[in-house]
This record gives sequence, structure tokens and C-alpha cells, in this order.
Amino acid sequence: MHLNPPFRAEHIGSLKRPRYLLEKRGEFDRGEVKYEELRPTEEQAIQEVVKLQKEIGLKAVTDGEFTRHMFFDGVFDNLEGMVHVADVPLTMFMEYVPDTAAFKHQSFKKADSYLCKGKLKRTKPFYRAQFEYLKSLLPPEEHKNIKLTMCAPEWFHLRHGPYAYPAEIYKTDEEYFADIALAYQEELAELYELGCRNIQFDDPLLAYFCAESMIKGMVEQGIDHERLLQLYIGTYNECIKKRPADMNVGVHLCRGNFKDGLHFSEGGYDRIAAKLFNELNVDCYYLEYDTERAGTFEPLRYLPRHKVAVLGLVTSKFAPLEDQEELKKRVYAAADIIANGVEPRSKEEALNQLCISPQCGFASHSEGNAITEADMTKKLKLIVHTAREIWPGQV
Repeated sequence: MHLNPPFRAEHIGSLKRPRYLLEKRGEFDRGEVKYEELRPTEEQAIQEVVKLQKEIGLKAVTDGEFTRHMFFDGVFDNLEGMVHVADVPLTMFMEYVPDTAAFKHQSFKKADSYLCKGKLKRTKPFYRAQFEYLKSLLPPEEHKNIKLTMCAPEWFHLRHGPYAYPAEIYKTDEEYFADIALAYQEELAELYELGCRNIQFDDPLLAYFCAESMIKGMVEQGIDHERLLQLYIGTYNECIKKRPADMNVGVHLCRGNFKDGLHFSEGGYDRIAAKLFNELNVDCYYLEYDTERAGTFEPLRYLPRHKVAVLGLVTSKFAPLEDQEELKKRVYAAADIIANGVEPRSKEEALNQLCISPQCGFASHSEGNAITEADMTKKLKLIVHTAREIWPGQV
């Protein structure tokens, strides 16, 4: 492994969609227009949001996830063997998982999902079209700055528990995840050949292992949560083990970012920090840190020298703007924890392992959070300006 930091001023991936895009997508979802009529609107919105990111001073560029409905779209909806089921009974959603518990409490009777119905195999690209279109908007020397966000490999496994796959298809979790890991290896290899150098896995599920509510629910149902966390870490490592050294891979952890700023879980990273930072073989961690529900910076004491933590100090849920001086104080406080951690180092070295970002995307689902595009722009500008003061010449 190697120290391969992302950019000092980051954003998590999803950005606020313009109203005209939401309206056109609504027409498409209702069957009023074909995709050929939606696509020019998507392209216009992506062109505008790429221009916005560059004007703000962000070096990492995404398409805002403007072609997606939910942040996790892309993998399992394109994976052979996974089938979209419109009315999955809620009994097949594990109630110990914080987001499914929230949906059940809202009196939902059924929900749609993807279920494994056959042997899993990657027969077509997951994210090639998104990456290729972004390439067309940027000069060749900036292709390396494109960041692709993708679904966590355990997404539907945790959500559906024993219903995740049929026993006649896979005998064990290990068999199931072996095929998933192979699919990710193939996807990453193709993206690398196309010029992709920056991947971010979006994974609220790992943060759910910090939640006492989920641990308690698992114990009550006789589920070994420690084994499950280890299985997921091992799966990630298999997914990314063949990626070249110059492909930066990060994982984003949050506790939910649904409509109106709804979150699903609470709990600091303490429970999983040692494993997260030392056994999960990614280069960087995008960590929610905008409220007390994410806990303190103390777990950062486990961060090894060759990895980076991107501190999500700015909320993407609500409009009020954070204080820049307070943000700087928090970054320096995190650096102190790292410097005096399990593997002591200088404050300067510790600070070099940090970046700053929003705590999550601005639109994990298509409608986005209860802020305006102007609010989002102000927050992204704040992140860039703060990073320039902390790391002069590096932004």
C-alpha cells in the first residue's frame, strides 16, 4: 500500500439536480417520454455541473450521479442473476438494518429491491458510459481527476439476510461473494483501461456496524456480527486486490442521507476502527463527521501512515453554512489524534493524511436534500477555501 491522497477539497459524489432534470426524469418514469428524449437533458445538466465544479476549484470531478435514481445504482441492476422485484414483502428486509427499520416504521407494507435468482455474472459494463461521457467533457490531462462512485458489494446481502440468495444457487456466503468480487475485479480492470484512476465505494452499511441498535438486533437473531463484518472486509479486499497501484480506491461511510436530511443510525467509529483502518485495503476513507452522532475523532488513532482520512465536516443536509475557523480547528484536532495515535508521527505528517469534504452527497436519491443549488455551491466553495488555508499550494 502507499500514501495516495485524494484532493484536499473533496465532495462525496452526488450533487443537487436542477429542477428541469427532475421534471424530465419524472416524465420518463411515468412513461411520457423515451430515454432518447431524457438523455439530452441529462447531458445538459452534467455539462453544467462539471463546469460548476471546475469554477469552484474542485479538482475531482463527478457527473453528480445525474443519471441515477439512487446512489447505489449501477452494479446489481446490471449484474446477471439479479432480478428487480417490485413488491418484496417487508419480512424479507432485515429489521435490524437501520434503514429498513425506518421504512417499516413508516408503515410500508412492501418495497422494491433486487434479489439474487441465479448465478451472478458481469456480462456488461456497470459504469463505463458514465465515465466515457465525463471524459468527453474534459481534456485528456484531467481524465485522471474523474471520480466514479459505486455501490458497496454487500448492499443487498445485509439488507436481505437469509433471503439474499437461493440455497440451490449458492451454498455459502463465501460462494456468493466470490462471484461478486470477480464482477468488481472485471469492472475495475475495464475502467482502468479507459483511464479511470479514482473510485469511491459508497457504504453506509459499514457505519451501521457502529450502531448499537443493529448489533443488538443481530445478537437477538443469533447472527455473528463480527463474522459478518470480517466477511464484508474480506469481500472488499477481493474486489480491489488486482487494481493497479495508481488507482486510488476509497470507501465512504455515513449513517443515512435520505429525504429531508433523514439519517438512520448513530454511533462513533470506535467499534470498527481498528479493522476498518488496518484490514480494509483501501487508500482513503470518506468519513461522516458533521454531527455528534458520528462520535469523536478518537478512532482516527488507528489510522496507519499509508492511508488518508477525508473528514466530512460540512453537512449536506441543511442550508446553514459552517464557520470556517471552526472547521480548521476540527481538522487540526483530528491531526493531533492521529499524530498521538497507535503509530505516533509528527503533526505535519498527520495533517498530510487529511482532507476535507461534506459528510455525504447532496442527493443520495434523485430528489436530494432540503437545500438549494445555491446553498450547495456555497458549501463547496467553503470547503475549497478552508482547504486552501490549511494546505496552501495543495488545492
